[in-house]
Amino acid sequence: MKTTEQNMRDIQHFGEEGGVVPAVDVGATSTFLNPSDMEKAFRGELAGCYLYSRHANPTVKALGMKLAAMEATEAAIGVASGMSAIHCAILQLLPTGGHIVSSASVYGGTYALFKNILPRMGVTVSFVDMNNAKAVEAAITADTKVLYTETMSNPLLRIADLPALSALAKKRGLKLMVDNTFTPLIVTPAKHGADVVVHSCTKFISGASDLIGGAICGSNDFINALIDINHGMVMLTGPIMDARIAHKLYTRLDHLPVRMGGHSKSAAHLAQALDAEKIPVIYPGLPSHRDHALFEKILNKEYGFGGMMTVDLGTSENALRLAHRLQDEKFGLYAVSLGFSRTLMSCPSISTSSEIPEEEQKAMGLSPGLLRLSIGYLGDDKVMLDRFLRCYREL
Repeated sequence: MKTTEQNMRDIQHFGEEGGVVPAVDVGATSTFLNPSDMEKAFRGELAGCYLYSRHANPTVKALGMKLAAMEATEAAIGVASGMSAIHCAILQLLPTGGHIVSSASVYGGTYALFKNILPRMGVTVSFVDMNNAKAVEAAITADTKVLYTETMSNPLLRIADLPALSALAKKRGLKLMVDNTFTPLIVTPAKHGADVVVHSCTKFISGASDLIGGAICGSNDFINALIDINHGMVMLTGPIMDARIAHKLYTRLDHLPVRMGGHSKSAAHLAQALDAEKIPVIYPGLPSHRDHALFEKILNKEYGFGGMMTVDLGTSENALRLAHRLQDEKFGLYAVSLGFSRTLMSCPSISTSSEIPEEEQKAMGLSPGLLRLSIGYLGDDKVMLDRFLRCYREL
């Protein structure tokens, strides 16, 4: 079986004049040499044609082919952001409303979308511990249509048992939707039974923290449904990715394997050293991580265990104090988001998870003193470790 990296390399395009990458097609609309074909396109009788860039664009399509190869799905489409990917995919799966069983440990923006916005559209959500199989099955009702999880949860770094969730979804006639933002290449959810995979391309896929983008990966039928002229959530709500963004992401995907390996190497070096110092570090690559054995079963080992880790400082004051010192010492930058070449730090309880009420943060085990670290690959690992330890010991 080919690896995801090999699948990506099999995607080859030639520009209009023989270029080694696709041209950036910025046309908002496409010409029909035969005027009668436009009517056929609107009736859905000309599959694969370009009509209007909100429907389809050659550059966005090229990126979609590459993303699909990476995620081992039949097709994929680029959209304006990770949140638009989640929103459009969910509403396409639940066109007349219904119920979702979601992981309780999800990105704060996802939680707010599920809790505050989707109910206005007839979609209700139950939040459960997705690592508790009995709790997941008990939450399923006659109206449930989707099981939703993150491969590696934000910010607690729990690992979803994708094979078990897939088996349950198939048993109950549901769709399994997985956010793979933290683990591109490291885990291929479709190989473990996921029906739909979404990404915030803003993060590791971009790698430069200079653009916003998202992606939806799934079957040909599902991706085509998203751009259907009469019923497609991407087509009709309009968050299609700009061709210029798609072109940047297309070229950056070629070095994603190298970057993910670099993130994993640096994070593992730091996590192992902190663990040896008895510092309360959480990193899925450590044998002490409660989902380490599960992660080893589903990951693509050549890319390591990822670049995300956390340290619990007990209180938000301590976490902020350490982050301030680390930033002054040029260990990293205090900023939301992740997947940058340099280390980014944030305190989730008061930032990226602040949408989740305090009592629910406590229930899910989110400490107010948790410092989330997206470890970059720039700088000498030993120097970075020394800076961290010096700042930590000064608390």
